[in-house]
Amino acid sequence: MKPRLVFKLLLALLAVFALAVAGCGNDDDDAPAAEPAPAPAEEEAPMEEEAPMEEEAPMEEEAPMEEEAPMEEEAPMEEEAPMEEEAPMEEEAPMEPFRVAVVAPSASNDLAFTQSMFDAVNALVDSGQIAEFAITDGTFIVEDAGAAIRGYADEGYDLVIAHGSQYGGPLQEIAPDFPDVSFAWGTAVDTFGLPNVYSYSVRSDLGGYVNGVVAAQLTESNVIGVIGPIEVGDAKLYVDGFATGATAQNPDVEVNIVYTGSFADVALAAEAAQSHISAGADVLTGSAQMVVGATGVAQENGVLWFGTQANQTPLGEDIVVASQVYRWEVVLSQVVEQVKAGTLGGETFIMTFEGGGLDIQFNDAMDIPADVLASAQATIDGLSDGSISTGQ
Repeated sequence: MKPRLVFKLLLALLAVFALAVAGCGNDDDDAPAAEPAPAPAEEEAPMEEEAPMEEEAPMEEEAPMEEEAPMEEEAPMEEEAPMEEEAPMEEEAPMEPFRVAVVAPSASNDLAFTQSMFDAVNALVDSGQIAEFAITDGTFIVEDAGAAIRGYADEGYDLVIAHGSQYGGPLQEIAPDFPDVSFAWGTAVDTFGLPNVYSYSVRSDLGGYVNGVVAAQLTESNVIGVIGPIEVGDAKLYVDGFATGATAQNPDVEVNIVYTGSFADVALAAEAAQSHISAGADVLTGSAQMVVGATGVAQENGVLWFGTQANQTPLGEDIVVASQVYRWEVVLSQVVEQVKAGTLGGETFIMTFEGGGLDIQFNDAMDIPADVLASAQATIDGLSDGSISTGQ
């Protein structure tokens, strides 16, 4: 059976081949009559238009290459703000708080010499110039004061203030042992030639002169008593200025002066005040922390009082007329800034009315005539512009 199948298949293939040949022959016969076939070659539309080559819009605009805005500005490179400021590295204030210590001869609330410094340093604490403040007061004995000064230097305080003219001796010995610590002392004008010592003083004769001018207009007996401690420093300047002002205002005024020989002896001040009153004085004044003894006697006898160093109105609102106030913060502010900048000493500061270092404060509770107040201001102006002199 297989040969037969093969034979049949061959016959079938031959038949298919014959049909295919016949089909091809028919196409060749028709071809010459159908010549329009070349039409596709005439159109060739894609070659004629070539629209993409004519426009080439992307190549004409090229917007990114024309603008290039980021390359033109380069703002971050011009400012570089973080590199310019670097504030934390320059200041470092929180890491180095400025510390000040004070050694003083009397109580910090004496309404006189020590309190004037105590109030001044606290004013700088309130303003933020000083971070820490310590005080050893009541050290009238010089040896005790010297030990306190050295102790604060040992503890690394930035500025140690020896607030007393009697402290010059120990300070001169202590300061060279601590070249990295700044010291200040007063009232004095000597820095001992040491690079880490400042000195400070005050023209207390200016305020004394003003108080004398006012006192000469308020006295009825024409007798005025003055109680001084020791004839040194701002105490002597004040006494001399007061006497000069009083006699300049009224040549008929008698100014009696007594020095007790002590800054702190309250009993001696009280005795001196009583002696002045017995001699006819109806106006008193004095200097140093011992004046609380004198003001007590003045109040008992209804005698007017003029204060200095601090506002002494609390010692007797019915007798205190006016006070010359030392505003040491004016000087200390400059000292502190110089120490922070690296200058530890070698300069003397002297306070006057100019700059606000001295201030005359009247007691508002006292009925002071307007013309007297006006003369006080005129005297301050004259002392400031040089038209009036205290003779000091």
